[in-house]
Order: sequence, then structure tokens, then C-alpha cells
Amino acid sequence: MELKLVRKWLTANSTIGELSVDGKYECFVIEDNYPTPWVKTPGKTAIPAGHYEVIVNLSNRFKVDMPLLLNVPQYAGIRIHPGNTSADTEGCLLPGRIRQTDKVLESKLAYDALFTKIKAALKKGEKVHIEIVVEPV
Repeated sequence: MELKLVRKWLTANSTIGELSVDGKYECFVIEDNYPTPWVKTPGKTAIPAGHYEVIVNLSNRFKVDMPLLLNVPQYAGIRIHPGNTSADTEGCLLPGRIRQTDKVLESKLAYDALFTKIKAALKKGEKVHIEIVVEPV
């Protein structure tokens, strides 16, 4: 399964993009700010654009199985989980069905639908990867 996150709406407070699953639009995703040039500021910066494998394992923080992005430079524990604003993340990807300025809504619904697809792909023995890019302005 191939996920692709295209970061489109970059503000001083957040980054919002569109996530597709195998080429089909799935939902919006909100993250922390994505500065140009990219320099990590702990707790305030989105992860670097790139290509990452996604697995599902137990989150020590949330105490449930959740998607985890592997080998993210300068970060550990980058997950996909519900949330509405960049205040709800420290680099993680927060899906939502509705996009507003610096916010996504219906995050739990978007997360549940996406997580179901990820789990199904992994159960079939497929690898899951996510490519994260910034749309040229």
C-alpha cells in the first residue's frame, strides 16, 4: 500500500496536506509547522519530507496499536493518530475529514477509516509506505 501526503497549506502555526491511498484521495492531515529551510525545533516542527515505511505496533503513550513511521531522521515515535490542531502533535500526522485554517475536524472518523485500510494491507502481507512531499508554491 502506498500513502502519499502532499503538504499544501503551510502557515506559521501548522501544515495541512492531502493524503491519498494508492492514488485515491483519503483525507486531510495536519502537522506542525514546516519551515523553509527545514530545521527541527522540538515539539514545533513537522517531520522532513521523505519516504517512510509504516508499521502498526503498540504505542506506549496511547496504550493501543497505532501506525508508526519508521526511520524518520531526528525523530522517534512518529505516529498517525487523531487530533485537530498542531497543539495535538509533536511531529505526528493527524488525519481529518474537514480542513479549516490551522485545524482539521472529524479526525477520529478519518483516522478510523485510514487505520482500517492500513491494518488490512498489513494483514495481507503488503508493506505500507508513505511518501511526504511539499507542493511547489
